[in-house]
Amino acid sequence: MGFRTPLYDAHVALGAKIVPFGGWDMPLHYGSQLDEHHAVRRDAGVFDVSHMQPVDVIGPAAKPYLQYLLANDVNKLVEPGRALYSCMLNQHAGVVDDLICYYLEPGRYRPVVNAATADKDLAWMQARAAGFDVNITRRDDLAMLAVQGPSARGKAEALLPASIRAAAMALKPFHALAGDGWLVGRTGYTGEDGFEIILPAAEVDALWQGLLDAGVAPCGLGARDTLRLEAGMNLYGQDMDEDTDPLAAGLGWTIAWTPPERNFMGRKALEARREAPDLPRFVGLLLTGRGVLRAHQQVLVGGEPVGEITSGGFSPTLERSIALARVAPGVANSNEVAVDIRGKAVPVRIVKPPFVRNGQPKIDL
Repeated sequence: MGFRTPLYDAHVALGAKIVPFGGWDMPLHYGSQLDEHHAVRRDAGVFDVSHMQPVDVIGPAAKPYLQYLLANDVNKLVEPGRALYSCMLNQHAGVVDDLICYYLEPGRYRPVVNAATADKDLAWMQARAAGFDVNITRRDDLAMLAVQGPSARGKAEALLPASIRAAAMALKPFHALAGDGWLVGRTGYTGEDGFEIILPAAEVDALWQGLLDAGVAPCGLGARDTLRLEAGMNLYGQDMDEDTDPLAAGLGWTIAWTPPERNFMGRKALEARREAPDLPRFVGLLLTGRGVLRAHQQVLVGGEPVGEITSGGFSPTLERSIALARVAPGVANSNEVAVDIRGKAVPVRIVKPPFVRNGQPKIDL
C-alpha cells in the first residue's frame, strides 16, 4: 500500500482505477482515459496532484542558495508571484529533478518537486544548503489540484478565496498569487490554460467537490500522460534522469548561462557538453506507418540504430501515434527514419514538439 492523498476516498467513491505511482496510490482514470483527455482539450478537467511535494525555502540567503542549486536563474523572478521552470543538476550535469519554483516574497520561495523523487530531492537540497542562511521545509500539510482546459479558470473562479479571486483571474501565464493560505498559479502540465492550486489539505475536499459540481471532469494519471506528451513536456525518469543532462533532453532553454560568474551546480560539466560534437538531439516523432510508438523502441536510419524513444503513445487529439526521442546528431535532417516495432522498421517523420497546444495541432499531419 502506498501513500494516499487527502482525496483518496473521493477517488474510490467515483469508481477510479487506483494504481501505484511514485510510492502513492493514485487514480489512473475514472472510467475512460480518452474521455478525460478530451475533456481537458475541449472544456475542463481536474487532477489531484497532491502527491507532488511543495518545499518552502526561506531565509536571507534563499535567492543565492537557489541560484546555486538550479540551472535556471531565480534572479529572473523580478517580483513576487513569478514562477520559473528549472532542472536541479548533480555535479555531472545529470538531472536530479525538474521543478517549478514560485517566488512568494523576498527571502521566501516554493519549489514543487516530483512525487517519486521527493525524498531524494529533499536530502539533496538539505545537503547543498550548508553555508547558506536558509531553512528548507517540506510542506506535507498542503494539497494540490490542477484544473486545466479552455474553460478551467472560469469554472474555478467562484471557488477561489474572495480576497484573491479577482487578482487570480487577472494572472498572466506562469505567474502566481498567494493569499489565505492558498497559492494559485497559472501554470500546468497539459498544454492548456488553467490553474495549479496549492492549498491547506483540510480545504481540498471542498474545492474538489466544488469543481465537480461546476462540471469539471475528474481526470487521472492516464490522461495526464497523454496530454503532456502531446504538449511535448518531459517526464522525469523517462525523458531525463540523473544520467541525462538537460541539453540531451531538449531542455537547453531552461539553462541560464548568464551571468557567466554564476556557478550553479553542474555548470562546469554542462559547459563541457555544450559544444560536444556527439551531443544528441531531442526530437518529436510522428508515426506514418501502422503501430504504436513506445518508450525504449529503437530509432533507425538505414536499418541501423541511431537513437531511442524516451516517451511514446497514441495521441487522442491527433489520432496518431507520437513520441519524444533522443537521436544522434544529423538524424533530425534525415528523411528516411524508422522505428523498430516488434522487429519491423516502421516509418516515422521527425517533427518539432509540441504536437498540440491549446487544443490545436502544432504539426502538419
